Amino acid sequence: MAAQGMENQVDALVAQARVAQAEFEAGGSQARYDRAAHAAAWAIMEPERNRLLAELAVRSTGLGNIADKITKNHRKTLGLMRDIAEARTFGILSDDPSTGITEIARPLGVIGAVVPSTNPAATPANKIINALKCGNAIILSPSPKGVACCEMLLGFIHAEFDKISEDKRLVQSIPAPGTKADTQRLLELADLAVVTGSQDNVRRAYSSGTPAVGVGAGNVTVIVDETADLSAAAKKIAASKTFDNATSCSSENALVVVDAIYDDFLKVMAAEGGATVPQSRAAGIIAKLWPEGHLNREVIAKDADVLIDKLGLAGTVPEGTRFIAVETDGIGPDHPLSGEKLSRVLALYRARDYDDAVEITRQVLTYQGAGHSLGLHTTDAERPVTLGRHMPTCRVIVNQAHCFATGGAFDNGMPFSLSMGCGSWGGNSIDDNLHWRHFMQRTKIIRPIPSREPSLDDIFAGYWAEVGK
Repeated sequence: MAAQGMENQVDALVAQARVAQAEFEAGGSQARYDRAAHAAAWAIMEPERNRLLAELAVRSTGLGNIADKITKNHRKTLGLMRDIAEARTFGILSDDPSTGITEIARPLGVIGAVVPSTNPAATPANKIINALKCGNAIILSPSPKGVACCEMLLGFIHAEFDKISEDKRLVQSIPAPGTKADTQRLLELADLAVVTGSQDNVRRAYSSGTPAVGVGAGNVTVIVDETADLSAAAKKIAASKTFDNATSCSSENALVVVDAIYDDFLKVMAAEGGATVPQSRAAGIIAKLWPEGHLNREVIAKDADVLIDKLGLAGTVPEGTRFIAVETDGIGPDHPLSGEKLSRVLALYRARDYDDAVEITRQVLTYQGAGHSLGLHTTDAERPVTLGRHMPTCRVIVNQAHCFATGGAFDNGMPFSLSMGCGSWGGNSIDDNLHWRHFMQRTKIIRPIPSREPSLDDIFAGYWAEVGK
C-alpha cells in the first residue's frame, strides 16, 4: 500500500503539471514564456531571498559556504538570463523558401528534474528557468538534504507567479520525504528526464524509458606546463578550488605540473594559500579522507580550518592555508587521491615533461571523469587544440579558473549552466552544457520544392577520377 501511495502522489503531481502545461502552451506567447522565466530568476536573485536560500543550503546540507553560494545563485542566474534574453522559443523559428521547410518551436511537456544537494538552489533554478522559457512544466526531485532549499525556492517562485497570475502547477516538487521510488516514478512519467547528481540517478534516468539528459561525473585534472604564467595559474587554481568549498563538479581535483617549473610553481601556489603535503605523508591523508573506504562527511565541502583539523594537519601547514595539495604518483581504484574528493584537497603529480603530463592526465580521466573537462595553463597556442583532438574530454579550459569557466562565464563563450554533458566518454547523450535548447523541440512543415536530384556523375566524378570505376 505504501508503494502504491507514493506512486499515486507522483502521478497526481504529473497530472496537475500536464493540465498547467497544456494551458501554458495553448495560451502561450514569447512574452508569457519570458515573463515566467523572469519571475523564476528574480525569485532566487532578489538579494534577501538569495541570502535566505544560501543560508538554508549550508545549514541543511552542511556543504559549501554562504558567501560563495550567494555569489553562485546570483551570477549563474544572471548569466543564464543573459544567454536566453534573445532566444526564440515560441512560434515560427524559421521559414526557408529554398528548402520549403518552416520550423515551429514546441515545448517538450513535463520535465522531471533530479537535482543534487551540492547546489540545492542554483541548479534547480537553472532548470526551472530553462523549462519555463521553452513553455514546459517542471517537477523537481531533490536529494534528501536539498528538500528544504527546493521548497523555499518554490515558495519564492510561486510568490512571483502570484504577481503575474501564472499557474503555480508549472513548477512543483516531490514533497518530503522523497524516496527513490518517487524519483523513479517521476522519471517514468515525465516527457523528459534531466538529471544532475549521482551517476546512479543518471543510469536510472537512461533506463527509465523516458528521453533523458544526464550529466557525467567530474574529476577535473589541470596541467601546468613549462610555458605557463605561474603566478596567474596559481591565483586562478586557488580561487577555483576554494570556491564554495569545492562543491562544484568543475573544481580542480588533480594538478599535473611539469618538472621544469614544479618547484617554482609550488612556491607561487603556497603564496596563494596552497600547502603541499609530501608523498611520504599521503597515506595518512588518505586514511582520514576515506575512513572505511568512503569520503569523510566531516571533511567534504568544509571550510579550510575544519579540513585542516580533520586531516590532522593543524600546526603542520602554514597559517592562512586555504587548500591542500598532496603529492602522489598513483592512479586508479587503489589510489583514491586520483578520484573526485569534493573538498579543498588536490592530488599533485610531478610530470617529467609535457608529454608525460598529458599521459598522466589521460590515465586520471580514464579512471574517473572522462568526458567532463580538463584544464591547461600554457602560452602555447597549439597544445590546447592537440588536447582537444586526442583526449577523452568535451572541454579543454585554457588559462582560466576552472570551476568558474566550465559552467559558463562572462569572459568566455560557454552557456551558463550547472550541468555538464560528457558525451560518450561519460555515458551521456549530450556533450554540451545543459542549456535552453535541450528544453525545446521543433515541428517542421515540409512543402514540395523543385527537384534537386543529382546525376551519378555529379556525385562520383571526383572519386572515379581518383580510383576508377
